[in-house]
Amino acid sequence: MATLVVPKDSSPIEDAETIKRACKGLGTDERALISILAHRNEAQRKLLRQAYLDLYHQDLIQQLKCEVSGKFERGLCYWIMEPAERDAAYAKEALEKATPNYYKIIIEIGCTRTSEELLAIKRSYQFLYKHSLEEDVASHTFGDIRRLLVAIVSTYRYEGHVIDESVAISEANIIHQIIEKKDFSNDEIIRILSTRSKKQLCVTFNSFRNLYGSTITKGLVASPSDEYLDAVRTTIRCIKYPQRYFARVLRNAKNELGIDDDGVSRVIITRAEEDLKEIKDLYFKRNNVTLEDFITNNISADGDYKNFLLALLGSNF
Repeated sequence: MATLVVPKDSSPIEDAETIKRACKGLGTDERALISILAHRNEAQRKLLRQAYLDLYHQDLIQQLKCEVSGKFERGLCYWIMEPAERDAAYAKEALEKATPNYYKIIIEIGCTRTSEELLAIKRSYQFLYKHSLEEDVASHTFGDIRRLLVAIVSTYRYEGHVIDESVAISEANIIHQIIEKKDFSNDEIIRILSTRSKKQLCVTFNSFRNLYGSTITKGLVASPSDEYLDAVRTTIRCIKYPQRYFARVLRNAKNELGIDDDGVSRVIITRAEEDLKEIKDLYFKRNNVTLEDFITNNISADGDYKNFLLALLGSNF
């Protein structure tokens, strides 16, 4: 369930005019920007962006880049992008920066979006960056992680409801044999995770647990520094229960190095119109603190950025 709060009726022309007024003069009225942009859904934002271009002959994102800065600018700009454009930008950034755990963002995009959404992301990526997503994933990764990530972003999964329980049992046995032999780079595990439908895979995961009394992720552990096995576990989590995966991203955002602002904002921005309420509930159950309180107490001193995230979470602003 979404957390985004939007008015029943809104005028893209009036919204564009309000934003233009907020950007005039010596200072920017950030509160006005949040009151409009953090309360418009995807369709409304698309119309607003077009209205702004028609009225003022300037792309709204470029206008905002001239008016605000830092994390607030980044959050607003990602929010205004169409979902496929946004995910393409997240993927590009992850591959170019190659920060620790960057591969998880590629897995997240490849495994928590529908097949049609992933196809749109790849089209947008190619249009924006003149390379295919598969090409860039392959050129920025290596070894087993490359094989896994390329397979994930190349797939077009069946999205229907038909499953085959005999296949699920057979492939649960295959995965068990791989774990028993510690043959973790075996092609079969990548084949299974990258080609089967998500519903089929969930039956396979359940079959594994019923047959062997444990989850697959518990068996896929060699050493804490094994990035490939970490990537495989992330793939399984994204497919099995994406809301729990996103709650985990939020929980892990606070660590000994500080706060992963980018991870927090990415989850909120990409899920506010989807299932962020369930993610919030899961976060609270695990951490005994609301996501709103976490953001209020931990996110950077940039009040506008903080207020923007809180507004997407459904808080009054």
